Amino acid sequence: QVQLVESGGGLVQAGGSLRLSCAPSGRTETIFAMGWFRQAPGKEREFVAAITWTGGSTDYADSVKGRFTISRGNARNTVYLQMNNLKPEDTAVYYCAADRVEIISPHRFDYDYWGKGTLVTVSS
Repeated sequence: QVQLVESGGGLVQAGGSLRLSCAPSGRTETIFAMGWFRQAPGKEREFVAAITWTGGSTDYADSVKGRFTISRGNARNTVYLQMNNLKPEDTAVYYCAADRVEIISPHRFDYDYWGKGTLVTVSS
C-alpha cells in the first residue's frame, strides 16, 4: 500500500503563488507516475497535472498551462506543484494521486492511490 500526504495549501490573493507538496510513503517502489487533481465546491474532480517518475514526462490541463509546474524529487520521495499567477477559479481542494503504471493520464480512475487533499483558496 501507498500513503500520500499533501501540504502547502492556504489562502492567497489573485496573482500570487503557492507550492504544493505530496509525500508518498509505504511501497513507493510501486509508483511510476503521479498526478494532481482538484475539486471545487459543487464540481467534479478534474485533472491538473501529471508526471512520470523515470522519464519525467509531464502533462497539464489547458486551464493551468503556463502557470503551474509539476516536478518530482529524487528517489520517489516527493512531487511538487508550483502554482503561479493564481486566479479565483483555481480555488479548490487539491489532491495528489499515484499510479502503478508509467503513463500520463488525465483520468482519475487510472490512479491507484489518493491523498486526502489540501485546500487552496484564491481571493480576488
